[in-house]
Amino acid sequence: MSVAGPNSQSLQKRAQKVLPLGVNSNFRYWGEGITPYVEKAKGAYLWDADGRRFIDYRMAFGPIILGHAYNEVDSKVIEEIKNGVLFAMTGELEVEVAEMITEMAPAVEMVRLACSGTEATMHAIRVARAFTGREIILKFEGNYHGFQDHTLWSTYSPVETYGNRRSPIPVPSSSGIPKSMREFIITLPFNDFEGFERVMKSYGDQIAAVITEPCQGNCGAIDPQPGFLELIRQQTDEHGTVFILDEVKTGFRIANGGAQEYYRITPDLATYAKALGNGYPVAAFGGKREIMSIIGHGVAQGGTYTNNKPGIAAAYATLKLLKARPIIETIQKRGKRLMAGLKDIFDDNSIPVVLSGTGAMFSFALGVENVTCQRDWSKSDQVMYVKMVEAAMERGVMSDPDAREPWFLCYEHSEADIDETLNVYAEVVKQAKR
Repeated sequence: MSVAGPNSQSLQKRAQKVLPLGVNSNFRYWGEGITPYVEKAKGAYLWDADGRRFIDYRMAFGPIILGHAYNEVDSKVIEEIKNGVLFAMTGELEVEVAEMITEMAPAVEMVRLACSGTEATMHAIRVARAFTGREIILKFEGNYHGFQDHTLWSTYSPVETYGNRRSPIPVPSSSGIPKSMREFIITLPFNDFEGFERVMKSYGDQIAAVITEPCQGNCGAIDPQPGFLELIRQQTDEHGTVFILDEVKTGFRIANGGAQEYYRITPDLATYAKALGNGYPVAAFGGKREIMSIIGHGVAQGGTYTNNKPGIAAAYATLKLLKARPIIETIQKRGKRLMAGLKDIFDDNSIPVVLSGTGAMFSFALGVENVTCQRDWSKSDQVMYVKMVEAAMERGVMSDPDAREPWFLCYEHSEADIDETLNVYAEVVKQAKR
């Protein structure tokens, strides 16, 4: 892999003296001498430190829904920060953002703002525990809910460590997570209908919350099987368990109302970040008034930066644009054309492939016929996937080399960008096959 040019390589050596791995998030590290460093981004394009332009399908891991450096969002941010960026008080703009979220998200009646997806899920779990008086959390293998100790289990580990699917072993995804946290987590394969019903029958009355991504945003965008989200809703209702839908990636991306609108599902709580602010630091969690109303009544939630003006202003501008224009519809249309074109290319080269997700956020697994969970996905040909991504980046098309990370589109991706991407992949698929 030779994506990193001389300027990126020089920056990496400099950064490694002051930053672990030379980056500020493990996911930005691709390897020694091959990790690219960025100079700028605009619209659907990104330029690395060596001045090479890429069509960007990483979109900062999903937040960029409109386009990099989107003028109308940036203008609103600049306008607002002239009056200060942070206050130990609440302003009208925060209220307006909360009103738009509750208007757009079908299941959200009340909301609290945060700064990151990790914060949003952490707060939602605390509220669920407080509301139910229980402590156990159920999550699904391969689902990522932020870097908090409560849910960073069975996320990136080799599936061989997960044990038998009838009695999965929760595996911490990092050193430093207390062993005692294992007492509070149950893990299951995604889309395991029988296993979920069995666990809820045995432990449902002890489980505070079931938390899930609607599709596996950090594991190939694996889709929920028909009826699976509905089963979660039915079983959590039956056992008085809080259903938390983690929409950090899908919220305001796959539909204006997120996965709740797209899949027609009504959770008790939902979490947001990423597309909410088109890249600015802002997040939220919310849900039923009955549950959210316990906050402040013996239930702690807060944060110095939860009303940071850049994030709030960006969310205000982004949500207003999503409401006013056919942004998601346009993204979905172009993304579906890209998905269909990629499927045709793989079929023409006799490469089995499973495409998952929606046009706005999708992925593909090579060499397999069916993918319903991380255990299935692990059997896909990830070596071939990386070969294709590397070859495409040499030709100016950038997706993430980690096959678990979906492709993301923004409003600025043009039909010409889709054409160029398909032309590049027509070449690189043949090359990778050889």
